[in-house]
Amino acid sequence: MTVGEPLVEQEGRTVYRRPQLLSNPTSYCPGCGHGIVHRLVAEVLEELGVGGKTILVGSVGCSVFAYDFLALDSVESPHGRAPAVATGVKRVRPDRVVFTYQGDGDLAAIGTAEIVHAAARGERITVIFVNNGIYGMTGGQMAPTTLAGQQTTSSPRGRDVATQGYPLPVTEMLSLLPGVQYAARGSVADPALVGKTRAAIRRAFEVQLEDRGFSIVEVLSTCPVGWGLTPVEAMERLRTTVMDAYPVGTFVDRARGIAPSLPTPGAPHRSVTEGF
Repeated sequence: MTVGEPLVEQEGRTVYRRPQLLSNPTSYCPGCGHGIVHRLVAEVLEELGVGGKTILVGSVGCSVFAYDFLALDSVESPHGRAPAVATGVKRVRPDRVVFTYQGDGDLAAIGTAEIVHAAARGERITVIFVNNGIYGMTGGQMAPTTLAGQQTTSSPRGRDVATQGYPLPVTEMLSLLPGVQYAARGSVADPALVGKTRAAIRRAFEVQLEDRGFSIVEVLSTCPVGWGLTPVEAMERLRTTVMDAYPVGTFVDRARGIAPSLPTPGAPHRSVTEGF
């Protein structure tokens, strides 16, 4: 079966097709959400017709493997520095669609300065930020996004906010910066949420194509191995505990008049398509 060949047809209508930009089957751990996010990115770039002029900037962590599975021109960056590298690429080639693909340990820890200042400058790049609340590649250590009380290999008694601080709501924080034109959070917890996350990713790339400024989509995902759960258990935890702590929604879309909004943890989940 060739890449891009319809897999399911119904009454002459294609209802499923593997995106041509998905170059290889993924090799992530069972239950990992990276493969879902890869597909969404591939679908959106094909739909927008920009795959041939898109440049992926990868960083360090499980996210680094994106260039093995997406048939795009790509550049590797040092740990956390993807926004800085993407800034250089976009400024040299402003005609290209440039995006970073980063995990939470990479973006919110060693890369904090890079993401904040790229956003503050309003760089014309898009960031796909996959948040599984843990350092998945290096042994399951606590990340800046690890939930309060969550056990990890470096917080075996659970994250103690008194000594280890609170989780960082990165996307909400960035949405307050004037240079950020679009910021949203989605989830891969169920098919409906995946569809809304897809819409958010499309909107983020549209903002770049309109040359408006910085755009970011955070995607809540799972790490069954790092969490010590089965894939099914991990998805249920994502749907409940994680999404209670990190509400999904559109935090800012300045072109559409959506001002920065900071949802209260534990509040009812808003749709990622709100304001579209």
